[in-house]
Parts: sequence; structure tokens; C-alpha cells
Amino acid sequence: MATILIVEDEIPINELIKRNLQSVGHTCISVFDGRAAIDELTQNEVDLVLLDVMLPEIDGYEVFQQMEKTPTIFLTARSSLMDKVKGLTLGADDYLVKPFEILELLARVDAVLRRTQKESKHFELDGLKVDFESRQVFLNESPIECTPKEFDLLEVLVNNRNIALSRDKLLELAWGYDYEGDTRTVDVHIQKLRKKLDMESRIKTVYKIGYRLEI
Repeated sequence: MATILIVEDEIPINELIKRNLQSVGHTCISVFDGRAAIDELTQNEVDLVLLDVMLPEIDGYEVFQQMEKTPTIFLTARSSLMDKVKGLTLGADDYLVKPFEILELLARVDAVLRRTQKESKHFELDGLKVDFESRQVFLNESPIECTPKEFDLLEVLVNNRNIALSRDKLLELAWGYDYEGDTRTVDVHIQKLRKKLDMESRIKTVYKIGYRLEI
């Protein structure tokens, strides 16, 4: 997993981001102003920076310009097209407008880490091995046949491990925004994954919500 620097002056938001990133396995460093961000980046190497724009001391754009070429996602309340263009033109990897859903942030973080090859393309747990690049699954070294949608659902659970996901959210992430099927489809696929991958004790049912891959 990655080491991520969170540069956000609003303490509750900083803590919320940190807690959720840590829950999926990342190591997080929190700072609360631009000068502290520059000091941290001078002293330590990180894989990704989540950088607010409106910061005390030095704003996020100035911090970014003083950084080495570390992958960066701007987090900001500035939603105008010109602000987005400025952030991306400076060379940021992504630009996320507040307020945002934590699951969207996790997806954006995962996408940037994959592009910059800081995120593993493999996942291992107990006797399970998942190769995201080749879309192959192995259990105790034996290949397991998964349908494309079973693999998509497994990937969503892995990328959001330890986070409870509603059936609607799983449909959205694994099947797509325009899917018009029943949420019972999720239940059927979850049961198949549990059985195929021997994960009855890992894929938990979260009462009145949905499911969670527990690690």
C-alpha cells in the first residue's frame, strides 16, 4: 500500500480522510497548512499528496509548484472550470471538488496509484490471490473461474476493504450507473464469491446496509 500525505486545514475533514485511507491499508501523514506540507515533503518521501487549495501560510497551488514531481490530487471547494483547468494545467493528477463521497476519493486515489505504479496489481489474503491486471483468481494456488461480473464485484470489495458498502453502491460500482437490475443480484453474486473463494468469514453481511470485506 502507499504512503499518503494529507494537506487539509479543516481538522474533521483531515481526520475523516485519514481514517478511511488507513482502513483500506494506506499509511497516512496529516498536516494542516502549506508550510508544514513543504517541510514534510522535504524530509520524507511519499507516494501521493492529497492537497487542499485554500490553505494557511502557503496556498495549495504554491505548495504544488514547490514540490518534486509527487503524484497529487487537489481537494478543494473551488468548483469553477477555471480552477480545475489551473490545477490540472499545473500538472496535478486529479482534481476533486468538496463535498465529495469518501468512496469517490478512494477510487480516485486507487486510480492515481495504479497509473503511477505505486499500488500493487495483486491482492493476497489467506489462500486467495487476485491478479487485477490479468483478471485471474487463485485459491491455494489453484485457478478459480470467476465470471466478469464476479471479478468486478470482488475488485470493488478489495479496493474498499473494511468499508461497509450498500447493495445500491455495489450495483453502482460493479455494474455501472445505468444498471437497472434488482439489488438481489448483489446477494446472488456475493453468495457465489463466498462459496468459490472460501470467504464466508471474510465477506461480512452488514445488517440493513450491505456487505464488507473484512481484513
